[in-house]
Amino acid sequence: MEFREELLRIIEKNSRMSAKELAVILGVSEEAVTEELRSLESEGTICGYHTMVNWDNVSVEKVTALIEVKVTPQRGQGFDNIAERIYNYPEVESVYLMAGGYDLMVILEGKTLKEVSGFVNEKLSTLEMVNGTATHFILKKYKDHGTILGKKKEDTREIITP
Repeated sequence: MEFREELLRIIEKNSRMSAKELAVILGVSEEAVTEELRSLESEGTICGYHTMVNWDNVSVEKVTALIEVKVTPQRGQGFDNIAERIYNYPEVESVYLMAGGYDLMVILEGKTLKEVSGFVNEKLSTLEMVNGTATHFILKKYKDHGTILGKKKEDTREIITP
């Protein structure tokens, strides 16, 4: 596998690794790793570094919703302008163009179900190009970005044999 691809695969799973650790894993110099990371950042291939938090382990209440959106694309611009209008709302975490029954998938977070519903009804549904929405609330995350969030509990019951 190419150096650049392997570097991206590694840091996608763990962006906290140092350039020194990455160099050892990849069998290249630390300078080569640092230079490649700078290049990937400047060209926009690496868009940011994130920490994944299991909010179920914290006393902060959060509601995450997946909202499917049907839109009428604009002539000559497709879905880009409506997607931009939607992703500029601070509540919106992600926007994806999809194939299927809906055109866009919007992921947003709020403090309550009412807050999320208010966003959908008052902001999203009122945009002139939006033809319909379907909201799905996430009740529990088991795996996110390839990481298992809740480790399976070990069975501590005593084994009884006849």
